[in-house]
Amino acid sequence: MGIKVVKFGGSSLADSNQFKKVADIILSDKSRRFVVASAPGKRFSSDTKVTDMLYACYEKAVKGEDFSSDFNAIEERYNEIISELKIDLSLENEFTDIKNAFAHRAGRDYAASRGEYLNSIILAKYLGFTFLDPAGYILFNENGVFDLEKTLSVLSPKLKELDYAVIPGFYGSMPNDTIKTFSRGGSDVTGSIVARAAGAEIYENWTDVSGFLICDPRIVENPEPITTITYRELRELAYMGATVLHEDAIFPVRTAGIPINIKNTNHPEDRGTMIVESSDDFSRYTITGIAGKKGFSVINIEKDMMNSEVGFGRNVLRALEKNNINFEHMPSGIDTMSVIVNSDAIKGKEKAVLDEIEYRVHPDRLEIENDLALIAVVGRGMRKTRGTAGRIFSALAHAKINVKMIDQGSSELNIIIGVSEDDFEAATKAIYDMFVLTV
Repeated sequence: MGIKVVKFGGSSLADSNQFKKVADIILSDKSRRFVVASAPGKRFSSDTKVTDMLYACYEKAVKGEDFSSDFNAIEERYNEIISELKIDLSLENEFTDIKNAFAHRAGRDYAASRGEYLNSIILAKYLGFTFLDPAGYILFNENGVFDLEKTLSVLSPKLKELDYAVIPGFYGSMPNDTIKTFSRGGSDVTGSIVARAAGAEIYENWTDVSGFLICDPRIVENPEPITTITYRELRELAYMGATVLHEDAIFPVRTAGIPINIKNTNHPEDRGTMIVESSDDFSRYTITGIAGKKGFSVINIEKDMMNSEVGFGRNVLRALEKNNINFEHMPSGIDTMSVIVNSDAIKGKEKAVLDEIEYRVHPDRLEIENDLALIAVVGRGMRKTRGTAGRIFSALAHAKINVKMIDQGSSELNIIIGVSEDDFEAATKAIYDMFVLTV
C-alpha cells in the first residue's frame, strides 16, 4: 500500500466541527499517513484568520504596546477547539513560550508560524499521531532560500521512522535556527515537500472547493470543474490569476512524478481535480481552463522595416531593463511590436521608458495604452483540435468585444488575448459559453 500525504487548509481546520470532518477523512484510509496542517481560517465571512490575528498581535508587541487582550483572543480560539473536541490537552506552556518570544521580538516569521504549530499539536493529539515540528526538517539556506536537497536528506529518513505524523505547514528554519516561513499559502509547499520526502504515491490537497473550475465562479455562475490538468496547464492558469494551489507547491512533486489531487473537505465524495505530469485524458470541452487578470499596459511600437534591424527587440527590452520593468508578452508583426507590461510596474516611469525606446530604436510611432486585461485560454486538447482560435474570436465578435492583442505560444497550449478592462468579464463569459455551453 502506497503512502498518501494529505494537507488541510485553514478553512478545513477553522473549528472543531471541521476538525471532526478532517479526522474522518484521514482515518478512513490507512495510507493517509502524513498530515500537513494549516492555521485556523475563517469560521464565517466576517471572522479573522488566526495568522492575521498573530501578525496584528506581534505588531503591538514590536511597538511596545500591550498585546495581552489580542493574545487572549488567540488562546480562546485554540482552547475552544480543544474543549469541543474533548481531548486531554493543555497548550498553556506553548502559549507562555510564544508570549515571551513576542515580547523579545522573535520575528514576524516566528509569529506567523505559530498558527500552524499550535493547530498541528491539537490535530496530532486528536488523531493519536506523532507531532513533527518542521523547524528541524524543512531547511532554508543563509540567504533565506529553501534548500530542497538538504531538507530531503534529513526529512526522508525521519519519516521512515514514523508510522503516522502531523506536520505544521508554512515554515521551516534557517541555519541559525530562526524560524523562516514560505509566502502566504505556503502550507501547500510544505505538503509537496513532505510528499516528495515520503515517496508518496499521491499528494492530496484538501480545501473548501472541489478542485479547479474551468473559470472564475465570480464571472460565470457554477462553472464546470476540471477533472484532470497537467502541471504545465496549471502553471499557465496560475500565472494568469487562477488560485486554488500555491504555485510553488507543484515543483517538489513534479520532479518526482507525484500527482496532486485537489479535494473538498466538506464534500469528500467529489472527485476533485487531478494534477499530473501528462495525460491522454483530454477535456470534452477542448479547453481545460480560462483565467485572466486586469492591470496591464501595452507599449505599441511601429517602424518600417523593423524586422531587418538586427538587435531591434533587444534594444526595446534594454529600455525596460534600464527602468527595472519586466515584460509579460511581446507579440509582433513585420513593422510592429507590442510589449505588454504590468501597469503598476510602469506607473510613474512612462516618460522615461518612452524616451529610452525613442533614443534606442527611433520608431515611427510610439505610444502606451493602459487599462488592458489579459485572458488565457489553456488546454492540451487545443493541439489536436482545429479551429480553436476561430471559435474564440467568433465568440468575442458575437459579444461585440474588440480584441486588442493576440499571443499564442509555440506549444499551442494556450492562446492569450488582450481586451479592454471594461470587457474583461463579458469576454470571459463569451469564451466559456462558446466552449462549454455549446457542447
